[in-house]
Amino acid sequence: MPEYVLHNYFRSTTSLRVRVALNLKGLDYEYVSYALLDKDHKSAAYLKLNPQGLVPALEIKDAAVLTQSMAILEYLDEEHPEPPLLPRDALGRARVRALSQIIAVDIHPINNLRILQYLETEFGADGAAKKAWFQEWAHAGMAALETRLANEPETGKFCHGDSPTMADICLYAQMFNNERFDMDMDAYPTILEIYHQCGQMKAFKDAEPLQQPDAPNQ
Repeated sequence: MPEYVLHNYFRSTTSLRVRVALNLKGLDYEYVSYALLDKDHKSAAYLKLNPQGLVPALEIKDAAVLTQSMAILEYLDEEHPEPPLLPRDALGRARVRALSQIIAVDIHPINNLRILQYLETEFGADGAAKKAWFQEWAHAGMAALETRLANEPETGKFCHGDSPTMADICLYAQMFNNERFDMDMDAYPTILEIYHQCGQMKAFKDAEPLQQPDAPNQ
């Protein structure tokens, strides 16, 4: 039996981050899905696992339950160091964390499902308004990320050097939301090239939303 149980949702990009990390490190896990639109993640059973009622949660059998995707990624990197998701040097780790947080802290939290639902229910935002909201904040973050990646010498085939890190995991996951909201990415060629590089790797491809057992038309 796998050591890990991943409580997640196929279209959740935070869940996608953890799936990629588990795949990169060659770790088997049990996949448990929650339909967010049906509010499965608000059930009493799930709230016992994660009182925040958010996905993902990584259950370590007979040991603990980890929440928050970025904390999970760092845990996995510490427990299973190869291949590393963070550089060995302190400056490199700081850079990768900063690039990751442009997405994980500044873009994703204000554009996730519960925020968009709140904009609709409390302020009457229709589909066009929600798309405009998403694109405003996603473009702000993508522009800053592109500038850094295009101009900093530490950038290689991936966000930091020539092997994927936590920053690439965050970038790859964010791109699926960008596509869902019709983001024009033409102004971000460096990001697109890194996204393409990630997409050539099985660990990333196997983590994609439509490859998951709870995706539609499976």
